[in-house]
Amino acid sequence: MNNQHSSGTLYIVATPVGNLEDITFRAVKVLGQVDLIAAEDTRHSKKLLSHYDIRTKLVSCHEHNEVNKAPQLITHLKNGLDIALICDAGTPTISDPGYKLVTAVAKEEIRVIPIPGCSAAIAGLSISGLPTDSFLFLGFLPKKQQKQRHALEAVKNQTPTLIFYESPRRIKTLIGNILSILGDRKACLAREITKIHEEYIRGNLSEILQKLNKKESIKGECSLFIQGQLEQKSIDDQQLEEIILERLSTEGLGTSGLAKQISKEFNLSKKQVYETILKLQNLKTI
Repeated sequence: MNNQHSSGTLYIVATPVGNLEDITFRAVKVLGQVDLIAAEDTRHSKKLLSHYDIRTKLVSCHEHNEVNKAPQLITHLKNGLDIALICDAGTPTISDPGYKLVTAVAKEEIRVIPIPGCSAAIAGLSISGLPTDSFLFLGFLPKKQQKQRHALEAVKNQTPTLIFYESPRRIKTLIGNILSILGDRKACLAREITKIHEEYIRGNLSEILQKLNKKESIKGECSLFIQGQLEQKSIDDQQLEEIILERLSTEGLGTSGLAKQISKEFNLSKKQVYETILKLQNLKTI
């Protein structure tokens, strides 16, 4: 590649999460022109490279050898070679290997350039039907139950949409833990994104879990999108009375139904709201 720098460049190249056509022209060009491709799984990546007739030399760089491999790759970069880092699917370093390599390369003040493209988190979020203006990516949570529950406790009050990755084997356990800690929130489960059997299940977490329980088996990596904690509205006693009086004349609900509606909306004691409604009703009859 045309490189005006004395050292080579490390390119972080996003690859398809499923459908091989979901790759940018620039990514194909870079993969074909670099001197070396560092891949999470060389056997898996050969399928993609063969599809685009890319014959660049492959070396492995995965979570178990990344630290040991970094010095060798840095030497290649310092000798002027360009290297592309790819993972099995999506963007390297995002719940995939590459972070340690990028950190080591950056410390040497060698150029690291992203070649943007697919990410299951962004693809799934875009069709989830949940708020997209703010989101919190949490990736894979700890597998051990106690650590996972602690991680969920730490984010239960977060208001952005929450994004999790999970294996098909553990997805039902994860949803069960989220239900018990975060409550029955709106959610979307994305499975096999861009592949032949892709599936999107929307609804409350309990509804999604019911649908999964009816399946004989669950296949494919899962991305789970969950509505963040709704911001609680706070009101004082005078505002509560004004809301009750307005709704008594327009909602057509009984005393109990109206108390339940208002208490849930403003996170108030149902008893407090019920007694305030009775007080206002008695005042109207005097």
